[in-house]
Amino acid sequence: MKNFVNEQPLNLSAVALLVAALVVAGCGEKKTELGEGGSVVSGSAGPAGAQGADKSLTRCDAPVATLALAENPNGYTVSSAYHLPASPVPLIRLIAQQSGCFRVVDRSAGLRATVREQDLKEAGVLRQKSTVAKGQGYEAQYTLVPSLTFSEQDAGRSIAGVIAMIPVLRDIAGLIGLAEQVKLKEAQTALLLTDNETTEQVAAATGSARTTDLGAAGALFGRLGGGAGAGWSNTNEGKVIAAAFLDSHNKLVAQVRMLQAKELPPPVATQGRP
Repeated sequence: MKNFVNEQPLNLSAVALLVAALVVAGCGEKKTELGEGGSVVSGSAGPAGAQGADKSLTRCDAPVATLALAENPNGYTVSSAYHLPASPVPLIRLIAQQSGCFRVVDRSAGLRATVREQDLKEAGVLRQKSTVAKGQGYEAQYTLVPSLTFSEQDAGRSIAGVIAMIPVLRDIAGLIGLAEQVKLKEAQTALLLTDNETTEQVAAATGSARTTDLGAAGALFGRLGGGAGAGWSNTNEGKVIAAAFLDSHNKLVAQVRMLQAKELPPPVATQGRP
């Protein structure tokens, strides 16, 4: 960069504007990029359809199968210092249901609660006419397994070094100190889809997202709006991870659309459809 400045003095103004824009552009504390654009995961899913889902969410015209989410047996590469939820599975379940590509069945806490209710009925604790009974659950025709790697790079010193070489910027009180707090955060994700009938992996997709976190500099200008759902909206790290999973899901849908639909259970009963 030093050679660049010396050899092209006419571009000093452009460089100055670029660096200043970097500090001020993260006015929302960070700028999240999903693939080549920004996105968050938010809203709801259910009988009324996807409510409040991001416009970048890729959807299916109809579900192709029932789907269960499974935890990655190798865990997730994210430092506990970020205080994120222990698992991204609830977040991905929301994305999968919002997309309309699958009927999502529970294989975690909801299933354990169902089994407990069934046992209580058999023990005579529940009323005899209870709607809870064994043998009514739906099988998971596919299983989706996520993976996640999160990394953080300290870019502040490099940016501060550039500012120090530009008189118009280095004289701005506190600017170098703010620039030193800039960090680059990146999430790499993958989704692996397995057919439970054949055990064959029928689809896989990777995703990524990057964010520029300005630390205290960004806090001076406010915070980025929008939630990431399922406990992933409170931190910069959570938001970039949510965006990466949305990116990988969107890429997976292109493959899912080519699958032949399996025989599905009856639609969920609603007020207008018993």
